[in-house]
Amino acid sequence: MRASRSSRSSPTRSRTRTRRARSSRLTSTSCRPSTRSTQRWRQARRCCTRSPAPPRTFAISHRCDRCPGPTSAITGATAEAMWTRDSPRRIYTFPMVHHVSLEAHCGIARVDAHGITLWASTQHPFPVRKELAEIFGLPLARVRVIVPYLGGAYGNKSYTKLEPLTIALAMRVGRPVRLALSAEEAFLTVRRAGVRYHLRTAVKKDGTLVARDAEIHYQLGAYADVGPRVVQKSAYTSAGPYRIPHLRINAYGVYTNTVVSVAFRGYGVPQMSWAYESQMDEIADRLSIDPLELRLRNVLKRGETFIDGDLPVDCDYAGGLQKAAAAIGWHERPSTPRRGKGIACTIKAPLAPSVSTAMVRLHADGSATLVSGTVECGQGAWTALSQIVAEELALPLSRVRFAHSDVGMSPYDQATSASRSTTLMGLAVMRAARDVREQLLTIGARQLGSAPATLICRDGRVVSPSSERTYAEVLAAHFGTGGELIGRGTYRGERGRAPLGGEAPFWEVGMAAAEVEVDEDTGRVRVLRYVSIADIGKAINPRECEAQEEGAAMMGLGHTFYEELRYDGGQLLNPSLIDYRVPVMSDLPDEFRSVLVENGDGPGPYGAKGIGESGLLPTAPAIANAIVRAVGVRIVDLPMTPERVWRALDARRRAVRDAHDR
Repeated sequence: MRASRSSRSSPTRSRTRTRRARSSRLTSTSCRPSTRSTQRWRQARRCCTRSPAPPRTFAISHRCDRCPGPTSAITGATAEAMWTRDSPRRIYTFPMVHHVSLEAHCGIARVDAHGITLWASTQHPFPVRKELAEIFGLPLARVRVIVPYLGGAYGNKSYTKLEPLTIALAMRVGRPVRLALSAEEAFLTVRRAGVRYHLRTAVKKDGTLVARDAEIHYQLGAYADVGPRVVQKSAYTSAGPYRIPHLRINAYGVYTNTVVSVAFRGYGVPQMSWAYESQMDEIADRLSIDPLELRLRNVLKRGETFIDGDLPVDCDYAGGLQKAAAAIGWHERPSTPRRGKGIACTIKAPLAPSVSTAMVRLHADGSATLVSGTVECGQGAWTALSQIVAEELALPLSRVRFAHSDVGMSPYDQATSASRSTTLMGLAVMRAARDVREQLLTIGARQLGSAPATLICRDGRVVSPSSERTYAEVLAAHFGTGGELIGRGTYRGERGRAPLGGEAPFWEVGMAAAEVEVDEDTGRVRVLRYVSIADIGKAINPRECEAQEEGAAMMGLGHTFYEELRYDGGQLLNPSLIDYRVPVMSDLPDEFRSVLVENGDGPGPYGAKGIGESGLLPTAPAIANAIVRAVGVRIVDLPMTPERVWRALDARRRAVRDAHDR
């Protein structure tokens, strides 16, 4: 997959290209696309001439001895001034990692005269039903997918995985079949894409960002799955949350002889932020500007355009960065040597456009059931959505039940992914609950002899200025025994002018600051303090929001320090939790804080935004930048194992000794 973007002011249509690698390793060799017509070749040549010419903006694939990369997508005259062909690109690498959800892929299938019933471990029950119906030639009405609860997912249970095989086995033997992977088998099923990122940025002497040139290679594995979409979506935000007028982003999805890569929490953005936030600190060092000040000078402000046609920036980056800096004591000198502080900020777009529908049933006894296709996989969606129903109907939370996802009964939901459940499904749930409330007040108004506008719902009662009735009494008087009200709500994102087809409903924002201490003798890095800023709009459940943010940051510590799938040719060397290291509780920072920023500026219920992935995005660069401040070495390859840090320190010591000897 190759996605090209010319500039923020004039985005170009993406073009795709697939490359086949002969081994599991990526090389730094660039693709050399050629022009397709004489006219384009002449146009490309014009940007290379040194004779005076009007500035032009190109998005033409070509190579020449004067242009800095495979695609000229910035003003030719500006490019000449910004960098020469010898300007170096810094190369950053991000490892392939595994999701390590507690529950591996599994499912139970039953096939009978009524069709297929599947109890599945999936985040996407409705897309899975659609694919199963196509595979087995059945109408949607005869395919039922039930998801009671997931033991973790993080993207590895998106779309179909084992489900067709489970059903095929059940058809073959004529009995229900349970198929479950072991932990070792799960390692050989899916993973996150590894990335090799070539990056250079043009900057004025005052720190103003002028242009960015990036070439990104994603290791997609043996076949595509959703890899091309990850390439496209993450490369789209590879400029970061900064005001950069000229961009040239070339992103390639590369087939390799490895396990296939799929969606992973962050959807490719942690890979992007690792590179561009590391380079922001390198720029600050080169120009002798405080890294925080450099970011404040260039970060997008609320209401500024990210890309023409897409949602303007909907958060206060400057305020969030200053909160992170204050929480970490940014301007205080470290108390001991070999300690340093780092900071990072990132941006991610959620799934767009998308559709969610919900149904709320108010029962005869005044309790309520929420029916939704949202899958609960430990993120707390059931609790947050039930809270919305309880709030709208003035019921205690104990009187609201969430019915698990069952495509035979639940209304449609596109997916449980991209931090969208509380925000976008939450809108559908709120509208369904309000639909029930309006029906209830209309019925109650007739019984109480008051206008509906004068009634309110309070503590499970319909209250007028002069009298009140419980919900159960109102329903009994209207229906008799056993009647109930049903409300429906829908959220549907609109397609617009955004380059990827749908305007982002909100931007997911990640900001963090870290303080570390480095042991120069062993290379071990100890995280002393870590502060994560969650721009959440409105916290429906503050405790769960903090848990989400801290859990994501903890996951970020994994690819920062420990996690990497290692291959020898096409053979995975560490497909087990004995050989594959994940963070444990003892790896937590000494001081770990989440700061919830509630400005009520999100599109969701009561101004909420999604934060399911934001805590993961800035972890690695914030810590890497802190290591530089502590001991003066820049690590560009993850994970930053003690050996890798020690070797960087040793290389610096050798360089200093050699320089002294000369």
